[in-house]
Amino acid sequence: MGVAHPLPRLVLLYSGSRTEPDNRQMGTIPEEEEEPLLLTSSEHNLQDPQHTVDADGENLISKGWLESKKLWQVAGPSIFSRLAMFSMTVITQAFAGHLGDLNLAAISIVTTVIISITFGFLLGMASALETLCGQAYGAKQYHMMGIYLQRSWIVLFVSSILLVPLFVFAAPILKLFGLSTDLAEQTGLVAVWLIPFHLSFPFQFSLQRFLQSQLKTAVIAWVSGGALAVHVLVSWFFVYKLRVGIVGTALTLDFSWWVSVLGLFGYTVFGGCPLSWTGFSAQAFVGLWDFFKLSVASGVMLALENFYYRVLIIVSGYLQNTEVAIDALSICITIYGWESMIPLGFLAATGYVTGSRLQEPNILVLAKISLFSLM
Repeated sequence: MGVAHPLPRLVLLYSGSRTEPDNRQMGTIPEEEEEPLLLTSSEHNLQDPQHTVDADGENLISKGWLESKKLWQVAGPSIFSRLAMFSMTVITQAFAGHLGDLNLAAISIVTTVIISITFGFLLGMASALETLCGQAYGAKQYHMMGIYLQRSWIVLFVSSILLVPLFVFAAPILKLFGLSTDLAEQTGLVAVWLIPFHLSFPFQFSLQRFLQSQLKTAVIAWVSGGALAVHVLVSWFFVYKLRVGIVGTALTLDFSWWVSVLGLFGYTVFGGCPLSWTGFSAQAFVGLWDFFKLSVASGVMLALENFYYRVLIIVSGYLQNTEVAIDALSICITIYGWESMIPLGFLAATGYVTGSRLQEPNILVLAKISLFSLM
């Protein structure tokens, strides 16, 4: 019994040496010393930081190109539509120039000074609708877009009614600023007949932003181009054939702008926007005060931006040959306003691209890329 005890211990030692072979005897290399001959793409990027920088640069360029294409899809038709609508005023001034210096000076003061105040104020107020519709479109709450549109109509139309005294009392206001009696009276006459033109702004601006937020800028461009063609024909017929004078020239501008409004309204209501326009709703009368507070600040800001340099036309009334001075200065300011339609189109495109994608997690990156593409 005393001899049998160490034998199992020897067997165990021997079996342990067989189950754990020595790597040096087998001629193998430990696993931690092996190096792979080929690296994966992720491992290669970790070892090559320059490749990572190049990939990020290419990715940024591709994103910038895509954002630039999206911007131009909105900016191109927006620029064209704004140029077309502004060209109606330019054409009206051009036809009025054939009626004499007094008539040209009168319609220039109305369209360049008085209209610029109301145009800038109501255009700035319409930017609230652009923001709300962009957010609703990005959040896929399409039914709210029609309600926002109707609220904008109500608020902007009431605001335009409050601005009508600028047209009614244009003559005494201009006399107070020192303009001659003949010029002030003629300007007051033209201002009264351009009130329908002024009242079209709430509907025109609201419908443009409503359709633009849904990327229906081609519709706006076609309607604006058609209205411009109609305006040229009507102005030529009224001025050269019927010889209706300065009042008829003002009426052609009223008519052409309302043609554009009716075109956009017809497209919106009669099936062009089945998701966003579900009919007139009583909800449009809810939250009007909040909508007004949201829009009035931008309206005042844009009105002041439009007015501060146009007041030079009023100041030029103190110069000798008042009518000629006003005509020349108004033409220069009109050309400047013509050019300003281009950045306004880009501004609308940037607002759409950022506003309609607020729900995306990388909205800040997209906004920066959009601004970079705009530059």
